[in-house]
Formats: sequence, structure tokens, C-alpha cells
Amino acid sequence: MSNTLSPSWGVYWRLTTILPLILMLLGCATSGGGGFNDTTRSNDLKADLLATSNLTDVVVAHVNLGAPSRNYVARAEPRIDAQVANYLRNHGYKVHPQREFSQRWENAKLIYGDPIDPTTGRVNRKTFALMVTAVRDQMREQTSINTIVFTDLIEREVYIASGMNRVARFDGVSRKPSLRGAGSGVTSEFDWGAPVAAISIQIGVYNLDLEQVFLGIGGIDLSDAIDTRSGRGFVRRKDILDNETFIEEGLQLAMHPLIAMNNWPGQRPEGE
Repeated sequence: MSNTLSPSWGVYWRLTTILPLILMLLGCATSGGGGFNDTTRSNDLKADLLATSNLTDVVVAHVNLGAPSRNYVARAEPRIDAQVANYLRNHGYKVHPQREFSQRWENAKLIYGDPIDPTTGRVNRKTFALMVTAVRDQMREQTSINTIVFTDLIEREVYIASGMNRVARFDGVSRKPSLRGAGSGVTSEFDWGAPVAAISIQIGVYNLDLEQVFLGIGGIDLSDAIDTRSGRGFVRRKDILDNETFIEEGLQLAMHPLIAMNNWPGQRPEGE
């Protein structure tokens, strides 16, 4: 029998050997899961408080713990809050309707005023604390809720990595910038060193003593795209926070280790 590979066998060998490698590289370019990522946050879980807090009945607050989100980000907040609620529900928590918090919040606003300055977006922390306490007191008296979850969408600047794999790595994920515009693509004059806007989710979990039991952050997606019209910089995307898979990955990262994430990318491989 000849030791020479037939043409068909050679093609098959190349496909079975090279194709998985290509798919693996593509996967690493778009997702933070499945491999080590040194931007993964070590989230803050207070084990002593967790042991003494009865975190069973949850409400997801409709307001941010920090500053309010920008309008183009805030539009996605109700949908993402629903996704967080569903994630908690799937992991054994009883999730109460968001109105249990929002209705009491609006009532408290009539007494204390709006803690958010509409012209500057700044938060009066004293007023905010008074309102949260008032809402907590009513929920304690009138419901079985014992846990408040705050979900903040945080936008900040990150940078694209140099080299062949042009991805941004932040808060445990790797995201490849998309293109926007009618141009043909990226020109040689494009400034890859310019900052690009990215969105992460921060999740804070509080017991009814308003003690922070858990705080975590997970990356979601880039809110900027490469502007192919000029070919030189970034421009805001139209489809911000539309990728449900990316949102799911972000909230899994943000909830770990309170809810353990499969293939958590903060774990270094053995031997490193």
C-alpha cells in the first residue's frame, strides 16, 4: 500500500486540523468565556454577611446605585433588569415584581424630592439614602422581600489590543469592534490607540439592614464602532446592548461567585 496521502484525504486532514484552530481563534476574539482573561474582576462577596443574611426573596431596583445611565444606555435597563431577574429566578431565588420597589420609591419621592438633579445628573446621596431606607421599611412591614438588587450599567473607555487580534478586553470579556457607515472598511490611517466606549454591568446585593453582601462587575459590549465613513476613529453604535448573549455573559460574570459561573475566565490554567 502506498504511503502517499490521496488528495481527498489531504483536504480532509487540513480541514479537521486547521478549521478547529480557526474557530477557536474566532471564539476568543468575540467572547470572554472559555479561557483566562486577566481583566476579570474579583468580585466582592462578604461570606460572613452571606451566612447571616436570609437572601431568598429578591426585588430588582429600577434605580441605579450610582449615577444615572445616559439616555441611549437607559433605554435597555428594563430589559436587562428582566434578564437579571430571570437569572436569579433560575438559580433558586424568589423574585418579586419590580413595582414592589418602584411604587414605594415614587411615594418616597413625594416626601423627600427627587435625589437626581435633572440638569446635571448628580445624585444627592443623603436624599437617596433616606429614600432607600423608607422603601426598605415599607417592604419589611408589608412584604416578604429580604434582598434588594441594584443593577447599574457603567460606560467607560477601554482600549483595543495591538497585534493581529484587534479586540478590547475589559471586565472579563473580549469584544471585537463592529463597523458603522458606508465605507469599505478600516483605512491604514485608523487610530487604533484611541479609546473606545464600553459598557459593563455592576450588580450590588443588599440585605434589609442595607448591608452590601455582594458587589460584582461583568463586561457586556462596546458602545462604539469603527466609523468607516472617515476610517479614522470611533462613532457611537446604533445597536447598543442588543446582543442577548453578551448581556447574559456580563451578568454571569457580575454575579460570580454568588452564583457560580461555568468556565469563569478569572481562573488561571494549572501550571501558569
